[in-house]
Amino acid sequence: MACRALSGRAGPPSPRLTRRFLFFFFTLSLSGTYLCYSLLRCAGGPLPGPERRCPAARSAGAKKLLQKSRSCGRGPGEPGGAAASPWGRDRSGEPAWSGPRGAGQEAPPAGNGSGPAKLGSKRLPQALVVGVKKGGTRAVLEFIRVHPEVRAVGTEPHFFDRHYGRGLEWYRSLMPRTLSSQITMEKTPSYFVTKEAPRRIFNMSRDTKLIVVVRNPVTRAISDYTQTLSKKPDIPTFEGLSFQNRSLGLVDTSWNAIRIGMYVVHLDSWLQYFPLSQIHFVSGERLITDPAGEMGKVQDFLGIKRVITDKHFYFNKTKGFPCLKKTESSSLPRCLGKSKGRTHVQIDPEVIEQLRDFYRPYNIKFYETVGQDFRWE
Repeated sequence: MACRALSGRAGPPSPRLTRRFLFFFFTLSLSGTYLCYSLLRCAGGPLPGPERRCPAARSAGAKKLLQKSRSCGRGPGEPGGAAASPWGRDRSGEPAWSGPRGAGQEAPPAGNGSGPAKLGSKRLPQALVVGVKKGGTRAVLEFIRVHPEVRAVGTEPHFFDRHYGRGLEWYRSLMPRTLSSQITMEKTPSYFVTKEAPRRIFNMSRDTKLIVVVRNPVTRAISDYTQTLSKKPDIPTFEGLSFQNRSLGLVDTSWNAIRIGMYVVHLDSWLQYFPLSQIHFVSGERLITDPAGEMGKVQDFLGIKRVITDKHFYFNKTKGFPCLKKTESSSLPRCLGKSKGRTHVQIDPEVIEQLRDFYRPYNIKFYETVGQDFRWE
């Protein structure tokens, strides 16, 4: 009996016990697999298995759809990949944000690997060259752009006289990107003679600094006429446009070329909104004879270091105008365009003398108002 009992205990396990053991082992394996899968997903690591790739696109439309698809696997840095940077390049070659807009934009990594380089944003201008036409505004803009702390729009936006209805955000979009240490500028000479411009600029920012380049009003008028004549050869003579009645000495102040030179009349509108301390007057004559000196004063007015000096200029005898040895984008010499420094048309000396007599009282009052003698007499 004892032998039978012992031999019964040593026999094979029952089928029921075997099934329970297998079920427990299968459950444990499945739980372990799921745990490993979850840990890999949380860590962001690659999952085992073959890498998924986008199928070849046979058309431009198909390429766009594939790029938008999240199911197409791409390696880091590939176009459309998860690790691709939202920074691109604008037309000037500078890094430009191509991702969603917002205050939390980060600059692209610096090329030397030293850390993220700070890239500025488009800001409304802190300084404007508001006038005057044919006074030397283009020269001032091109000269000041040499300064590393200044960024300026190359073309004339004409926002405060022609495009004000488009709004400040449209205006801001025209501006170059600047760092917090840089000044944004633009120049539109017609602002100075636009009645609404002072109020509109004040409403944008009462702290805006204004630069006005002035020139002998008679010489300026002749230069203005010369430019117009080059575009419209059939216009009347300078003498015919300047006077309502030349024999009586009645000057036609409705002609724009004459009206612009009445500087003190236009200045009154600006002084209703801005103090003289926020307006800097550049001498168009001294800008030719001493460009470094005039630009030194401009830099002082803007509150930036005097970087632009004599070493940046040379005098071009052909144009009769100073040119830059170095520019913002090139180390090669550069002069202003063909429209600058052109030879003026010959005007009867008596007409010039009559116009000098007309402008004299306006000039004297202008000198007294700004506290500076430009010696146009």
